[in-house]
Amino acid sequence: MRDPRTIHPAVPLLLSLALVVGLFIGHGMRREHMPLPALFVARGTSPSDKVDQVLDLIDRQYVDTVAKTELVEEVIQDLLQRLDPHSYYISAAELRAAQEPLEGSFEGIGVEFAIQHDTVVAIAPVEGGPSAALGIRAGDRIVAADGKPVAGRAITTEQVMERLRGPGGSSVTVSIVRKGQARPFEVTIQRGKIPITSVAASLLRPDGTGYIKLVRFARTTHQEFVDAARALQQAGMQRLVLDLRGNGGGYLNAAIELADEFLPEGRMIVYTQGRSHPRQDYRATRNGLLETLPLAVLIDEGSASASEILAGAVQDNDRGTIVGRRSFGKGLVQEHLDLPDHSAVRLTTARYYTPSGRSIQRPYGEGVDYADDLAERFDHGEMLHADSTHVDSTQVFRTTSGRVVYGGGGITPDLFVAADTAGTTRFLNELFFSGALNQFAFDVVDRDRARFEAFGDPLVFRDRFRMDDRLWADLVAHASKEGIADRPGERAQSATAIEQRLKAGIARNVWGNEGFYRILLDSDSIFLKADERLRAGG
Repeated sequence: MRDPRTIHPAVPLLLSLALVVGLFIGHGMRREHMPLPALFVARGTSPSDKVDQVLDLIDRQYVDTVAKTELVEEVIQDLLQRLDPHSYYISAAELRAAQEPLEGSFEGIGVEFAIQHDTVVAIAPVEGGPSAALGIRAGDRIVAADGKPVAGRAITTEQVMERLRGPGGSSVTVSIVRKGQARPFEVTIQRGKIPITSVAASLLRPDGTGYIKLVRFARTTHQEFVDAARALQQAGMQRLVLDLRGNGGGYLNAAIELADEFLPEGRMIVYTQGRSHPRQDYRATRNGLLETLPLAVLIDEGSASASEILAGAVQDNDRGTIVGRRSFGKGLVQEHLDLPDHSAVRLTTARYYTPSGRSIQRPYGEGVDYADDLAERFDHGEMLHADSTHVDSTQVFRTTSGRVVYGGGGITPDLFVAADTAGTTRFLNELFFSGALNQFAFDVVDRDRARFEAFGDPLVFRDRFRMDDRLWADLVAHASKEGIADRPGERAQSATAIEQRLKAGIARNVWGNEGFYRILLDSDSIFLKADERLRAGG
C-alpha cells in the first residue's frame, strides 16, 4: 500500500494553488480585455469555493490533459498531512487493503505462503480454512492458478495474492508440486473467509509464566486474547508476560476491552478530548479475567497507539510492570470518515490521555523530523542506556501510588532493557536482515521435513538439535550464493546467536509461531528480564 505520507513533489497544496492563481493573475494583467470567468463572479470567495474554482479552471483551460482525480487526491493528501503526521487520505483501493487486518478476515484459499527460490511455497495452511480441508500441506509448491503460472523471478507477493484471493464462494484451481509425487496435480479450492489473527503466539513456560504475543488491535483481538488467556489459566499459568513490541496499534475499543480484563471496575483506562469533542472517559466496567494475576507488558519503539493506551493504563494504575524501551509516542485519535467514492479520510479529532492525565504524543510540526525519530534514538544512545531516554521533564504526572511518570513522548518503561548487541557482528546482521538465514531455515526443513517432525515437540528439538560441521558449511555456502562473504572470526563470535535464530526458524517451519517463540524466548533479553521480575514478586 502506498505510504499515505508520500506526496508527489509536483502537487503540494499551497504551491499548486499559488501557481494556478498566480498564472491566472498574470494572464489577466497581460490581457486586461479578458473578463473573469463566470464561475469566479457567480460564486463566493470562501476557501472551499476557491479550491473548486481553481480545479474547474484547470479542467477547462489548462494547456494539457490533466488526470484530475489523481491531482485532487494528492492535493487532499497534502492538505491533511499539513495538519499532523496521522491525518491522511486513503483511496478506495488502499482502503480495502488497509481494512483487512483490522476487520480480522479476508476472503481467499487460506494458506500462508512465501516465495522461495522464485516459487510459491505453502508455509502452513490456515487452520479451519479451505486449503487445510483439502489436504494442502506445508512445503507444497503452488505453480499455477487457473492455468496461469505463479512462479518465476518476476513473481511478487502482490501478484500471488491477486490470483489466490477473490470473493467468498468463488473457486480457483491451483496446480501443486509435492515432494514424493512425480507429477503436479490440480486442486479446486472454494474461497472462503480466512481469519487474520491478532494473537501470534500463546504459550506456557515450564516455570509457570504465560506468554502472549499480540501483533495488532482488531475487531477480533479481545476474544482471541480471552480465549488464549483462559487456555493458559487452565494449563496452570501463574503470571503473564504480554508482548506488545512492534505492535503499531489499531482499534481504540480493542485496547480498552483488553485493559478492562486487567483492571478492577471503575478504574480509568483512558480518556479522549478535542476542540470539537468533549472529554469522554473510558473506565473498567466489569470484573476482569486477570485482575490479580502478576503482569508484565513488553514495549519498544515499535509499540504505538492502542499498544500505548494499554501500557499506559497498566502503568498509571500500578497494575503491572512495563518492560523494554520507550514506545513510539502516538497519542492522537483519528476518526474514519467514508467518502462517496468509497475512499476515506482519517482525520485527527482528539487526543487521548492516560489515567494520570498525560498525553504521550511526541512532538511534530515545523522543525521536527518526525520520520527520523528512531534514527535519533540510536544516535542519542537511547537504545543502549536508560539515562539517555528522552523524556519531557516539564510534563510530570503521578500514578495511583504516587510514582512519577512523564508525558510528551511515548511510554517510558518501569524496567529499561537495552537492545541486545551480544554476539552481534556484520556477518550476523547480513545473514539476518538479508533474509538469507530465514531462507536457509526453510531449505533445511524442506529437504528433510520428516527428520524434524520426528522430534515431536519444539522443546525436544531445542534440547537435542545442534548445528554440526556439515550444516555450518552448508550455511556458509548458502550465504556466499546470497553475496554474503564468510568472516570466520565474526562467525565464531556470533555462533550462539546464529544457531539460536536458525533453530527458531526451523521450528517456525515445522510447528508454526508457537515453535518459533518457544525457542526464541530463551535468548530474548527483554522477556527474560520481565520473567525474572515477575518471579521475584516485582
